[in-house]
Amino acid sequence: CAARFARPRGVLSPLPARCLVTMSAAKRRVVFLGTPAVAARSLELLLDASAQGGGGGFEVAAVVSQPPARSGRKMKLTASPVQTLAEARGIELLTPASAKEEAFLARLDELQPDLCITAAYGCFLPQRFLDIPRFGTLNVHPSLLPLYRGAAPLQRCLEAGDSVAGVSVAFTVLKMDAGPLLRQEERPLVGDEQEPPLLLELFERGTELLLDALPSVWDGSCAGQLAPQEDARATKAAKLSTADAELRLEQLSASEAHNKVRAFAGWPGTWTRLSICGAEPIRVKLLQTRLGLPEAAGDPPPAGRQVALAAGGGALRLVCGDGSLLEVLRLTLPGKKPVDARAFWNGLNGRRAEWASAPPDAAAAPEHAAASAPPEPLAAAVGAKRQRAEVTEPPPPGFTWGGKY
Repeated sequence: CAARFARPRGVLSPLPARCLVTMSAAKRRVVFLGTPAVAARSLELLLDASAQGGGGGFEVAAVVSQPPARSGRKMKLTASPVQTLAEARGIELLTPASAKEEAFLARLDELQPDLCITAAYGCFLPQRFLDIPRFGTLNVHPSLLPLYRGAAPLQRCLEAGDSVAGVSVAFTVLKMDAGPLLRQEERPLVGDEQEPPLLLELFERGTELLLDALPSVWDGSCAGQLAPQEDARATKAAKLSTADAELRLEQLSASEAHNKVRAFAGWPGTWTRLSICGAEPIRVKLLQTRLGLPEAAGDPPPAGRQVALAAGGGALRLVCGDGSLLEVLRLTLPGKKPVDARAFWNGLNGRRAEWASAPPDAAAAPEHAAASAPPEPLAAAVGAKRQRAEVTEPPPPGFTWGGKY
């Protein structure tokens, strides 16, 4: 995947004093912190590099993850992907409910880590934590910092329709995602990427960049590579909520709807209202879309709010409120399995389908700043809420409360 990334940006700034520490040739001790599947992939790459002597020589002395939580229809207590991998590899595991816990900080002190590495951990790290590792803490963040600081960087990047995404490796400071940059690379976008596979790609590439930079951290030569972030350019990536899933086609352009489908493909998903033969509208999940061409030869756009099958049969066509054309490639009806456009159309058996507006008494979809609740996938349907004490921080990129791991 490295070939798809643009050339790394040059960085230059003074190095924190702790990075000037010199050490012997002994392996450095690293503590890894992460929770979801993308973080488990980062840990896997670090363990493989450690076994092969990469990164200037280091060992993963311990792994920290959020504790097991109840999820799914049966509310089964389930370990995170990072915990599962750490246990399979026989690495010491710590699962504090909060990184502020006294017992956790005491154990971290005993471990005497040279460096901590975080990837979608999901808990706030207090200053006492940051003071323990002698070389500091490095974080893999899936955005081009200072853009999209916060809980949902890649989702907000795709939602905005940006032409480029990226990944940053930065030192952690008390202020969220505001530390100096050690590495950063751009990932050009073509407009059809969806969040789940792209997020995994960015974490993989970010881990590779971190491993490449580790020797310079150990010997202090990264002093000439760090760049302070420009706070004036910073933007926030507000955490997601279930309200983000609703697509009000009467208020959106095809481009806006398409970008939301891409951005929220992992969670919370996207849905709109569809009426069949004038019946009460139902919620239909849109899984994959693309922008349509109204002037396509021999394939005129449907009239009004009607849903029509494209000439080639590969997409459902509908006209959004502003007159732009959206094509739906895959969708899901309530209680049904995902189907492609042709299968859905055949299932109509000639019946008319139209998209519908939100009812007059429906609450307006909030702006990003108003998204208040932490993500709870399927919570409305199955009540699957992760039970965590003392954790009030937003979830990390790629992690969803109530998700099945």
